[in-house]
Amino acid sequence: MLNLKLEPKVLDVLKDKIQMIPTDEGAIYLVGPIQLPVNLHGETVVFQWYCWLSRCQVTDNYLEIIEQLSSANLAEYQQSSVLVYGDFEHADDALIRMHSICHTGDIFGSKRCDCGYQLKQSMQNIADHGTGALFYLANHEGRGIGLFSKAMAYVLQENGYDTVEANESLGFVDDSRNYDDAIQVLKTLRTKPVKLMTNNPKKLDALKNAGLPVSGREPIWGDKSEFNESYLQTKIDRSGHLDEKGTQPND
Repeated sequence: MLNLKLEPKVLDVLKDKIQMIPTDEGAIYLVGPIQLPVNLHGETVVFQWYCWLSRCQVTDNYLEIIEQLSSANLAEYQQSSVLVYGDFEHADDALIRMHSICHTGDIFGSKRCDCGYQLKQSMQNIADHGTGALFYLANHEGRGIGLFSKAMAYVLQENGYDTVEANESLGFVDDSRNYDDAIQVLKTLRTKPVKLMTNNPKKLDALKNAGLPVSGREPIWGDKSEFNESYLQTKIDRSGHLDEKGTQPND
C-alpha cells in the first residue's frame, strides 16, 4: 500500500474544488469545475467538467478521501461526469442530457445503436442553446447490465433476439438504470428548471419524481441506418420510447 502524504499546498489547491453531497447511502464527492476544451464537429468548445465518486464514507476531511484513492480498487467506484456549458447555475433556460455510457457507440463509433450520435449531438445542442449540461453516467452500460453482459446480449441479437429479449434472456430486466446520483449532482449545480433531451419518458419521470422542475422535453433522434433500424424500432415498440413525432404506438 502506498503511504501517501499530501503536501499542504496540494490540498490547498484541491480543497476548494471538492464538495461533498450527502445521500441516503453515504456521500457523493464532486470535483470541479475544470476547464475542458472539446473538439466538437471541428470547432473547439470550452465546457466545465466535473467528476464524481459515489457511495463513499461521509466526511468533510477531503484529505482522507484523497489518501484512500491511491490504495483503493477504483474499478469498484462509479466515476461519472458532467460537462457544463454557459451560466448553468443562473440562466433561466438550460438544456440537459442524461447520457448512458456506451463503450461501443461512444468510443468505437458503432452503428448498431445511436448512442455516439446522441452524445455528440447533445453536446452541440447545449452549446448552440447557450447553457446546459451533459451527464455521462458510468454505470449504465447496456441499460445497466454491464459491458460483458452487453457483449453476450449482442451475440443473442445476432441470433434473432431483439434488445429487450436479449437482456431478459440473460436474467436482467429491460432497463435497470438508476439516475439518483446524477439527480443529486444536478440539484447541487442548479435549482432552476431544465429541459431534458431524451426520447425516453422514464428519464423525464425520474427527474419529476425527484422534485426537479422540468420545463419540457427535446427529442434527439438521428443517425438511423440499416445497422440500427431494428434497434431503434424496438426502443419504441418494446421499451416505451417516444417516436420522432413524440408519440407512442400504444397511445
